[in-house]
Amino acid sequence: MIALSPAVTFLLAGLRADAGRRASFAVEDPPSLTFRFEDGIVALTEGQPTPAPAPVPRKVAHVRVFPKIDWHHARSLGLPYGGRLVDGTQLPLEGPDWVTWNPITDSVPNLAKRLYGNEHTIRTILSVTRAYRASHRHAARVVIGDISRDTGGPMDDHLSHQNGLDVDVYLPRLDRHLSAPTAPGQIDHRLAQALLDRFVDAGAQMIFVSPSTGLRGPADVVMPWPGHDYHMHVRFPPPGG
Repeated sequence: MIALSPAVTFLLAGLRADAGRRASFAVEDPPSLTFRFEDGIVALTEGQPTPAPAPVPRKVAHVRVFPKIDWHHARSLGLPYGGRLVDGTQLPLEGPDWVTWNPITDSVPNLAKRLYGNEHTIRTILSVTRAYRASHRHAARVVIGDISRDTGGPMDDHLSHQNGLDVDVYLPRLDRHLSAPTAPGQIDHRLAQALLDRFVDAGAQMIFVSPSTGLRGPADVVMPWPGHDYHMHVRFPPPGG
């Protein structure tokens, strides 16, 4: 048997006495008027609003910010194998479409002092790598090697790379690893050819590659050269001809 509080008993008696009312008590009274049972006794209580669910933490996307390029109007003097660079522009150690590789230590990244070039060289690297990756969505970032020293001149491990117009570009790997290939079976030849074609279209004066790579291009631009089994050596003409 349920014991009713005096307030509830009074309300229910009023309902029975009003025989003319057709609408129910629950309909005519505000929705906040509710009943609860406590220890077998019906009590009238004001309904409490349903608590709002706890906010779900929003995931914040972390956008990687790469260094800005400090552009200079350079002068490429002399020849690639006997020249110097004045007011060169440094390619950042990495960017959205490239990383740099140090051929002396065989590691990423390269040293900043080995990444200076004529601004035309740097701009072409940026535009080619961006267009290449836009066309090949699953391609890894391009691995860029030596360009020139900040003032040009002789550079260890190279006879050229002296006036900011040469750049070594390592061939893409099948495993997308951001490092230089060390065996022919690691090279993605389809992507390597696509990357070479981009540099040809961008106005490269010469591209040296080993015959073992199987890479092809215009005979007056793409030239076989020993010792270039895992990278292409791209040379640009001096700005202005």
